[in-house]
Amino acid sequence: MSKTAPVRKNEQRQLTFIDMTHEGSGVAKLDGYPIFVPNTLPGEVADVKIIFVKKNFAIGKLSNLIEVSPNRVEPPCEVYHQCGGCQLQHLDYASQLVMKQNQVKNVMHKVAHLPDIDVNPTIGMEHPWRYRNKVQIPVGEKNGELITGFYRKKSHDIIEGMERCIITDEVNDEMVNGVRDVANRVGIRAYDEKIHKGTLRHIVVRRGKQTNQVMLVLVTRTKEMPYKKQFIDGILSLYPEVNSIMQNVNGERTNVILGRQTFCLYGDDYIYDTIGDVKFAISAKSFYQVNPDQTKVLYDEALRMAQLTGSETVIDAYCGIGTISLFLAQQAKKVYGVEIVPEAIDDAKKNAEINQLSNTEFVVGQAEKVMPWWTSQGLRPDVIVVDPPRKGCEEALLEAMVTMGPERIVYVSCNPATLARDLKYLTEHSYEVKEIQPVDMFPQTSHVETICLLTRKL
Repeated sequence: MSKTAPVRKNEQRQLTFIDMTHEGSGVAKLDGYPIFVPNTLPGEVADVKIIFVKKNFAIGKLSNLIEVSPNRVEPPCEVYHQCGGCQLQHLDYASQLVMKQNQVKNVMHKVAHLPDIDVNPTIGMEHPWRYRNKVQIPVGEKNGELITGFYRKKSHDIIEGMERCIITDEVNDEMVNGVRDVANRVGIRAYDEKIHKGTLRHIVVRRGKQTNQVMLVLVTRTKEMPYKKQFIDGILSLYPEVNSIMQNVNGERTNVILGRQTFCLYGDDYIYDTIGDVKFAISAKSFYQVNPDQTKVLYDEALRMAQLTGSETVIDAYCGIGTISLFLAQQAKKVYGVEIVPEAIDDAKKNAEINQLSNTEFVVGQAEKVMPWWTSQGLRPDVIVVDPPRKGCEEALLEAMVTMGPERIVYVSCNPATLARDLKYLTEHSYEVKEIQPVDMFPQTSHVETICLLTRKL
């Protein structure tokens, strides 16, 4: 006979919280049955309304805190409880770093089956606010006026009156508000996703942290943009220092922000930024880490783990616009990068030229197909660096890495669960984990970046 849930929907319960999920919700248990409640912390006791019930778990909503954790802080963001962008502003920063370290430890134990492996303390930021160099804000309309703001949690309803985001660069914040006001003044209408009409879908602002160069990207439903000249003139009168104004066209019914076509309306196709000694050209669609200070920390860790002496051949899988590749190329004999996005490879080649690094070679393709071809051509890397998307590596790529047999694999991951899954495969196929280092790339959120060193077993 199947066991029924010990709670019912809309029931009020007093719960004691013993843990946190990787998404930042508190965890309470009734006879082993987990109940997840956002905005609660381990050690707290609270009155909770049960709002969702399944056989194996329930979700509750905080009604009243009875006992408060000493690690709780007042979130400084006015819309924190409405917006889904941050999950941990109510937890003090030192505890956020410990939570992320524990998150990595837990998956290493449960998924990778590495219970004895040490996980280093998370490397955090001295000032964990205002770190994002890019903002993407949806545009809507109310009473004939444009409104901008992030979506409410689990909805496409824009949070009205949201004039700032305290994890985003202040210049970007200011520009979003200015762009909205200029668009309002000249008569540009917002896109309405329900009827697939209107023009302006998103406002994207990118800023070079070291160079202060700014790119504005207007995401529109149609290539034709009404009042284009008046709009550009209005922006330049407010922000004469802007380096680039781009238009990206996305005519699809989709949640994907950027479309395929991009046009330069003013200035340059690129802005520039530097990380360490390496300079990067950043286009409207370039993937470029949003926290440049912690990116430098992350890449320095990757270099340290790669242990390059100047004589090594290195492969950088999922190389993007060449950010890690060019760091490696400063200390390696040769770096080969592979990436499936052709525009990213074009940017990687451009970035190599900018930095006068001639010991790089970039190829368009799927890493799991290109690497076996490289093997057939006699390429034998000393080090492979891999930085996959959240879904982790395809098993074919893991197999290709093992076949190539490098002395060291440096795995950079934005998802501890898929990292742990892939480490399980690699440790079952001739490699052992030597070091795991979490880096806090996204303070105030539940996300953690992790970098791992594996060496080939003798």
